[in-house]
Amino acid sequence: MAGLVIKNLHKAFDGVPVLTDISLELANDELLVLLGPSGCGKSTLLRIIAGLETADRGEVYIGNKRVDHLRPRDRNVALVFQNYSLYPHMTIEQNLAFPLKVARVPKGERVQRIASIAATLGLTDQLRKKPGQLSGGQRQRVALGRAIIRMPAIFLLDEPLSNLDADLRVRMRQEIVALQRDQQRPMVHVTHDQAEALTMADRIALLHEGRIQQLGTPEELYANPANRFVAEFIGQPRINMVEASVRDGRLIPFGSDLRGCPDRAVVAGIRPEAIRIGPQFEFAATVKACEYLGDQYIATLQFKDVTLTAARLSEPAPEAEPVQFGFYSSALLLFDPETGERLRFT
Repeated sequence: MAGLVIKNLHKAFDGVPVLTDISLELANDELLVLLGPSGCGKSTLLRIIAGLETADRGEVYIGNKRVDHLRPRDRNVALVFQNYSLYPHMTIEQNLAFPLKVARVPKGERVQRIASIAATLGLTDQLRKKPGQLSGGQRQRVALGRAIIRMPAIFLLDEPLSNLDADLRVRMRQEIVALQRDQQRPMVHVTHDQAEALTMADRIALLHEGRIQQLGTPEELYANPANRFVAEFIGQPRINMVEASVRDGRLIPFGSDLRGCPDRAVVAGIRPEAIRIGPQFEFAATVKACEYLGDQYIATLQFKDVTLTAARLSEPAPEAEPVQFGFYSSALLLFDPETGERLRFT
């Protein structure tokens, strides 16, 4: 059974399109990440699913039930925001109990559910405290607990980790994934952080200017991007993009063998980790800079009038010195210079 289905959804504010022809389907046990830059429409899409915004047209189904005509309280969704939205005057136990009281769950069942959720999230010792006495990570756990305690049909998370420090974000994203796997319910997680998306998602919907640019697994978006925007948005360091051309089956300025591609202007994309440095390679460049990141070196190379980044180097490249570099033709991604669409070649 599908956990979420969206069909041909459109939304505009004051005549300006915010979402255009959004369609997707989410399995009942799947974690989908809505990823994209600020203003791309991802939070608006989440709010439409929750019922906090109304689409101009389109359909929304949760658990095979059409809900776009229902009030938020009738959609059985759980929302978690970045600001936690906890009641500061209530204890953690009272915060967890509140949605159950609203739903008129009997007291005995409330006590049982609170104990179970608190144990799952490591909050058993914090139940008598108030939110102001907890750390940011603990408060976010309470917000998650209050969301899941109602046993919703779907979880909706809007940038829930953006207020946390880097180490805590890593721990919390692992906990959210574990929680979603345990609950076996669909989850839609909004973020602009690609590391968050790549590590958490079963699938990613990458949005840009209100449209889904690509929907697929993290591996698909990274290794097989549909267009230039996807290739440039996914991956750190960013992919090298070089204005190039194919002439007589060779890629200029590199000379790589592209006999399966007709002569034309292209933009060539080369992932930094695909570039190798060593005397056995054919291209000559000068090292402009070299950075040490603990587990790797990253070098900036000047090749003719092209600047390239080479990553995952096991040893430093000598700055201001000439080096040889190369890459396999299979590592190349080609894009149309005008439309940005991916070009396929043999």
